Amino acid sequence: MTKKDGAKLVEILRKTYPDAKCSLDFTTPFQMTVAVMLSAQCTDERVNLTTPALFNRCKTIEDFVNIDIKELEDLIHPCGFYKNKAKNIKLCAKQVLEKFNGVVPNNMNDLLSLAGIGRKSANVIMLEVYGIANGIAVDTHAKRISNLMGLSKEKDPSKIEQDLIKLFPKDDLKDINHLFIWHGRNTCVARHPKCDVCTVKDFCEHYTSIASK
Repeated sequence: MTKKDGAKLVEILRKTYPDAKCSLDFTTPFQMTVAVMLSAQCTDERVNLTTPALFNRCKTIEDFVNIDIKELEDLIHPCGFYKNKAKNIKLCAKQVLEKFNGVVPNNMNDLLSLAGIGRKSANVIMLEVYGIANGIAVDTHAKRISNLMGLSKEKDPSKIEQDLIKLFPKDDLKDINHLFIWHGRNTCVARHPKCDVCTVKDFCEHYTSIASK
């Protein structure tokens, strides 16, 4: 696929999913940071059902530092892996306060220094909080779609991201993850992709292979 094809693919997906946007609810940068951590191995819908009580209990970053770990675990229990997530949330809050004067960083290197924040999460935070799109958050949807369509043969998310960055114009990076998530949820679903109604099937290696049989 050429960059021209990549631009056309994004254009079609924008028309297919005009309302594509981040599904996580937040009002402050640190709330987004927490929501992203909770979303690991968990649906955004479940996170959004969990965070109202959590954010009501912890209204400031200091509250996240000071809350008892057991209480925090109970609050985030529905999101799974709650012990590890609770530990990371508290440590991350402490790091933001002590190293960054209470301000969530707006660059990749500093974000990656925070507990519980990997490259995917950092990309999400930079885009949703600061409007910066220097990369692409490769989640399960982006990974599956990239592999099925033939946009990347890699399995490692960081390598898939680099393949996608080479393929899509920089101005389109801010939309790629939202569009892939919506496409993955609605059309290119995990078990039985709805290839017959897919608006970008002409760009897809998977569809080409099954159509030729």
